[in-house]
Amino acid sequence: MTATAVTAPQVQAPRSSEGGPVARRRRRPPVGRAVAWLYIIGFLLVTVFPFYWILRTALSDNHALSSDPHSLLPTGFTLNAFERVFGMTSQSEAIAQGGSGATLDIPLFLRNSIIYAGLLTVCVVAFSAFAAYAFARLQWRGRNLVFNILLTGLMVPGILMLLPNFVLMSDLGLLNTFAGLILPGALFSAFNIFFLRQFMLGLSSEVEEAAVIDGAGPLRIMFRITFPMTQGPLVTLAILTFIGAWNDYFWPLLVGNNEQVRPLTLALGVFQQASPKEAPDTAGLMAATLVAAVPMLLLFIAFGKRIVNSIGFSGIK
Repeated sequence: MTATAVTAPQVQAPRSSEGGPVARRRRRPPVGRAVAWLYIIGFLLVTVFPFYWILRTALSDNHALSSDPHSLLPTGFTLNAFERVFGMTSQSEAIAQGGSGATLDIPLFLRNSIIYAGLLTVCVVAFSAFAAYAFARLQWRGRNLVFNILLTGLMVPGILMLLPNFVLMSDLGLLNTFAGLILPGALFSAFNIFFLRQFMLGLSSEVEEAAVIDGAGPLRIMFRITFPMTQGPLVTLAILTFIGAWNDYFWPLLVGNNEQVRPLTLALGVFQQASPKEAPDTAGLMAATLVAAVPMLLLFIAFGKRIVNSIGFSGIK
């Protein structure tokens, strides 16, 4: 008995009409994707470069900056600017390093910024959540009319309210106090109410109806059901409000001239004014700016994805 080997048929390469093999066409990269990547890279460079320039200036010697201002690397690498900002040098040493002799009480101003931004965030999130629940989940006469009137607040520039609020805080004797800093923006925010209302409108009402059958009232439903289901947007709103309050400058400039309530952003302006005009402490100012910006950068990096997802889910395009 003989075994015959079966060989698989050989697949011949496709041939052209002239009998030769057809060359495979190389796929060309799509032009649109290349343009998109170039745009993204350019946008990242434009966004990140200022932060790099702040770091480069903060790590430079203040005297060497004037001799080589266009260098991409720190000129005369040193940490003297951070030492001047944190008050680790004497006044004579700071002046010899190119500073003005002025220092920043970083712990005090950080405390002021945390108190101001923290209390304002708690008040804004709480009152906005209560108002959004009333507009989204409660039924009462004139609800839509009142909400439309409230939305007109989005059309009023915030700068128009600075002078009336300043006069009000002055009449109440709340200048140079945390209450004067917080109260004008703590009770009303049209955007925050709209933001939370859009999310609450999309929540299912079946759970609330079941809770009503079990005898739960509006307050219990709000705290036990609606607010836990709105946890993502509430955290997002808290982060955005905290960042905005931390970076606020003009309103604290009007009502917070006392060092005991002066936030860190306003202290940076005072530190800059203390520098002599003929030889400004550029390195020290950039070091102080970096100290103020790093906490917010870390906060946004940690929660940036949550913010984007919550805004998209809330229907804001």
